[in-house]
Amino acid sequence: MRFILAGTLAMVLAASPAPAASNRVRITKLTDAAFGSIANLGVNATRAQNLCLYSDTNTGGYHITAVGTGPGGAFRLTSGGNTLAFDVQWNSSTGQSSGTQLTPNVPLTGLISSATQQSCNSGPPTSASLIILLQSSALSSATAGTYSGTLTLIAGPE
Repeated sequence: MRFILAGTLAMVLAASPAPAASNRVRITKLTDAAFGSIANLGVNATRAQNLCLYSDTNTGGYHITAVGTGPGGAFRLTSGGNTLAFDVQWNSSTGQSSGTQLTPNVPLTGLISSATQQSCNSGPPTSASLIILLQSSALSSATAGTYSGTLTLIAGPE
């Protein structure tokens, strides 16, 4: 069985109400998460990436919400009529390969950004980790094919 998995990650910046007009967040350095061919279906397939999440609140506080393209915003990849579930984790530290499990359309709150500049051009080069996980249980029961999907990240100030 051969799997070719590719994912496209899109970002959307939140327009949620903020306590002050100057409060805003920005995500940069987000890239596609390509899994390529997966030969060993007995182990989880993981792609982690470091990105810059900047919040200009007094505390650097923010929340993150993930939305997939499946029903109700579920995290799903598709190949023709076949689907493959995936997990999304977030870590407010950079360089991480695991994090807090995100639930579709449910904000993860109470996060603090270490970014000191909107694009992380000065200070730390990245400030958070996004982890995409394909569980071996989902891989072993999926139909072979080329799967793709979109994940939208919505960040807002706190």
